[in-house]
Amino acid sequence: MPTVRLRITPSFILAAFMILGGFADRATGQRRDTLIHPREKHFANIKQLTFGGINAEAYFSFDEKKIIFMSTRDTLKCDQIFTMDVDGSNVRMVSTGKGISTCGYFYPDGKHILYSSTHLVDDECPPPPDKSRGYVWPVYKSYDIFMAGSDGSNLTRLTDAEGYDAEAVISPLGDQIVFCSARDGDLELYTMNLNGTDQKRLTYDLGYDGGPFYSWDGKKIVYRARHPKDSAEVREYKELLAKELVKPEKVDIFIMDADGRNKRQLTDNGKANFGPFFFPNDQWIIFSSNMNDPKGRNFDLFKINVDGRGLEQVTFAGGYNFFPMFSRDGKKLIFVSNRGAKSRYEFNIFIADWVN
Repeated sequence: MPTVRLRITPSFILAAFMILGGFADRATGQRRDTLIHPREKHFANIKQLTFGGINAEAYFSFDEKKIIFMSTRDTLKCDQIFTMDVDGSNVRMVSTGKGISTCGYFYPDGKHILYSSTHLVDDECPPPPDKSRGYVWPVYKSYDIFMAGSDGSNLTRLTDAEGYDAEAVISPLGDQIVFCSARDGDLELYTMNLNGTDQKRLTYDLGYDGGPFYSWDGKKIVYRARHPKDSAEVREYKELLAKELVKPEKVDIFIMDADGRNKRQLTDNGKANFGPFFFPNDQWIIFSSNMNDPKGRNFDLFKINVDGRGLEQVTFAGGYNFFPMFSRDGKKLIFVSNRGAKSRYEFNIFIADWVN
């Protein structure tokens, strides 16, 4: 997912996508032996970096020598934050191991990391969302954003407002953090300095605004959003949010200036679109969506121009492809997929050469 870093993207969400779908190849009903589908013309020299477990939201450090990601593996019952070298070696857990953690990101100096966690409220994993409300994502009030050393030491709390604080990333310019928060009673986007000071609200429309990423020049923000229109949708959204839940079945990609002005909607397909990220030229967006599956089960990566034109499907292998991120030179793409998975609930991290 479309993860959309999509970013509200703990790994049990990915497992939920698997429950909705399956893990066989779409065209043949059988497992594929290759990691690149013949129609994936933009991929070459793909490499699998993780093997087993539920891995998600993998992002490069600023020098692109490290990767930070979240994972439920081994004896863990819910997500924690890990780092590894860009070749998949030297994997280590850098979050506390308590509560649930999400949305890891490196600071520009490579010596510090950013992530969200619920560990201040409870050492245990929070309860899963109420399935009686349909397919929903949790937005736990106990999430706060933290800064730590790259080894997890010297943990510092950056947010202490009442409500959900997560989905934080740092501008490629290394000067600002953008994040999602429910502190004002709605899920909106905010910015703050790297040390947590000067927190400012960017969005004001009722509904979920989240999963943001800056453009490479730091002038734009791309994100996912769902703004309920009629009274029934508004009522459902508010009722779910009061229970720390959101329904992501219809989420679209938006773009705006870094100060919150000039918002534009890029997708309008009635499906789940998330995990957007800018191409290095800042003229294209890559994101995850289930728009081409009538049943909404399979998620692929797509590219689209910042003016909303030129839509192109990028991935065709596996049933689930999420959380794309380019290297600064545009030669590498890192993403999460179930291609080649050995078990039903396995999601791994892949890196591939990008072919124009």
